[in-house]
Amino acid sequence: MKNKNNRKGGFSAFYKLCPVWHTIGLISGLIIILHLLTRHNKQLMKKIAAGFVQPYHQFMAKLCAKTEYSVAEIIILLAAVGVIAYLIYSIICLVKNKERLKRLYKLIVPLISFGLLVYAAFCMFWGVYYYADDFITQSGLKAEKISVSQLEAVTEYFAEIANEYSGKVNRDQNGLYRPDKKQIVDKSPELYENAEKDFPCLKGAALKPKLFKLSKILSYTDFTGFFFPFTGEANINNDFPPSLFASTVAHELAHQRGIAKEQEANFAAVLVSMESDDPDFIYSAALLAYTHLGNALSKADYEAWHRIYSSLSDNVLRDFAENRIYWKQFEGPAQTTMNKVYGGFLDSFDQKLKLKSYGACVDLLVNYYYEDTLK
Repeated sequence: MKNKNNRKGGFSAFYKLCPVWHTIGLISGLIIILHLLTRHNKQLMKKIAAGFVQPYHQFMAKLCAKTEYSVAEIIILLAAVGVIAYLIYSIICLVKNKERLKRLYKLIVPLISFGLLVYAAFCMFWGVYYYADDFITQSGLKAEKISVSQLEAVTEYFAEIANEYSGKVNRDQNGLYRPDKKQIVDKSPELYENAEKDFPCLKGAALKPKLFKLSKILSYTDFTGFFFPFTGEANINNDFPPSLFASTVAHELAHQRGIAKEQEANFAAVLVSMESDDPDFIYSAALLAYTHLGNALSKADYEAWHRIYSSLSDNVLRDFAENRIYWKQFEGPAQTTMNKVYGGFLDSFDQKLKLKSYGACVDLLVNYYYEDTLK
């Protein structure tokens, strides 16, 4: 009996070192395990997505829309400052405190528990989408295998649209595309109106995305934007060149409407932008579509790709060049690390295409727009 009491007392003392963080870690761990055990139950995931996650996102998005500032950015900054301050405080305590092992434990447990808490929250408020019906299923669109000739035709189709609309958008004295980004953001709430009629799964609150104040940080991490599932906000990098700005706005708004997969959000961005009557959105969508289609075509038929690439106007080529030069300056450890972290995050939700692979986007574009090339 004495040994059992000692063990009980030892566990109790051990738990009391970080009672709050132990509790948070245990609850978070249970949520993650529960998600892992149930996430392949599609019917359950569909019910959770439709009955809880989507209503939560819509409610939070409307609530956060009351401020022009990104609540997500404030939360991320506060969390980053809090973690850094905690690390500095803990290191000082480690140096001064004689009970270094106890202090080291009290340093590590909160960090692990915080990580588990964040991941558990992502499982609840975002990961569910990956296992419910995706956009292809909900929309009834086809993503069937495509031929090289079809790929070539649709790539040329978007190249021609890009050429046409490159002369319909505002340019500076150097011939570079210079839209009013604020105007694009202001017009974006109505962007999905036309598409909602044909694709009810795209319905959602007509809200503006938020411009990230510290956008340069997003560039260092290779992000043009992101959807923050805890506040329901679509956040946009306001620093990168404008050629793909409007299509990025459309892409992040697709995430806000429940399209989780990157390749499907890209297709949705092109779809809704092409159905708008706004030159900025159409031009940016044509560039986005051509980029993914062209990348696929260059591997399938280099000569066909080169012929189409040679047909691009000087305006389009200047905009592509500006985009490449901008992102080149941010290549480095931060960008590489973030891509690996995000790739690992997607992997954990069985998203094998990862960050830079958009095969389904190309398939959707070709299947949807090929008939237009025959007219």
